[in-house]
Amino acid sequence: MMYHIQISGRTLHFKQPAGTSRGVYTVRKSYFLTLTSDNRPGVKGIGECATLPDLSCDASPQYERTLQHICMMVEQLGKIPFEMLRPYPSILFGLETAFVQFQAGGSTALFDTPFARGEEGIPINGLVWMGTFEEMLRRLEEKLNQGFHCVKLKIGAIDFDHELELVKHIRERFSKSDIELRVDANGGFTPENALQRMEQLAEYDIHSIEQPIKQHQWKEMARLCKESPLPIALDEELIGVNMKGMKEELLDTVRPAYLVLKPSLHGGMAGCKEWIGMARQRHIGSWITSALESNVGLNAVSHFAAHIYGPHITFPQGLGTGLLFTDNIPMPLKVEGDQLWYKEE
Repeated sequence: MMYHIQISGRTLHFKQPAGTSRGVYTVRKSYFLTLTSDNRPGVKGIGECATLPDLSCDASPQYERTLQHICMMVEQLGKIPFEMLRPYPSILFGLETAFVQFQAGGSTALFDTPFARGEEGIPINGLVWMGTFEEMLRRLEEKLNQGFHCVKLKIGAIDFDHELELVKHIRERFSKSDIELRVDANGGFTPENALQRMEQLAEYDIHSIEQPIKQHQWKEMARLCKESPLPIALDEELIGVNMKGMKEELLDTVRPAYLVLKPSLHGGMAGCKEWIGMARQRHIGSWITSALESNVGLNAVSHFAAHIYGPHITFPQGLGTGLLFTDNIPMPLKVEGDQLWYKEE
């Protein structure tokens, strides 16, 4: 089948600055692909391609030109050349989304799952962005009041003692059985102080910590995974590790407890599925999370999570980013309590 792909760019604006240890995001540039074919008039698939500066392995000043060339190649081939696109996870994810929606007859219900039929919600964690102590405390209170039973704190931007106070504040009010608490350091610790800080955090029944130190320090990360009292999850560490052999070497060397997978960063849907399979073989857990996409990308990530982990998902996923932007794209996604639902009108 011959396809046509149109590309349009759009800048999205955050409602409030999204702070990480790498900096603060106020806008997000996304490219949207619209896939059509003369063989199926009126049917289209839409996918989102977006990188995070200083993080995505395929971010570059020539990104738009690269995207154009790849889309022209896909039009000529009539399919996605998955192996060729391993170095371009955000582009691969956008193409996969467009093709899956096209194959679903243009429906945004991308896979046939209880989630897509509106029968089940997906449990998600409440995300507390970095900020001042007062800002983080306020955001934390909001998440708890909204009914979240799993809260993820982004740490590493303010004084660690203040961040520890936030954790202590939660545990003074809620036990481990009431609230599952995850922390994400975004590489904010050093190999020298990471173990001590994780020992302090472990006193408060933390579920896991994401990426305690910066990536590309496999030997140090392996040591921390072995010695840490907290289960360690890899996130940024997986970026740019696109070939199967490299993935196997990383998992066998570092031996983390979990993988935190973002399709636009970690190989698209195909790459994440490969990571999950390898992790399961090694008794390593995983969960899916969005990467600050618009609702187009979030919808794709959510349906993919329901497809790969469902039915009846009980482990909270990182999909609560649908309210980030002032100018988001409408999609039948709704957060009710601590679950994300897909409900078409």
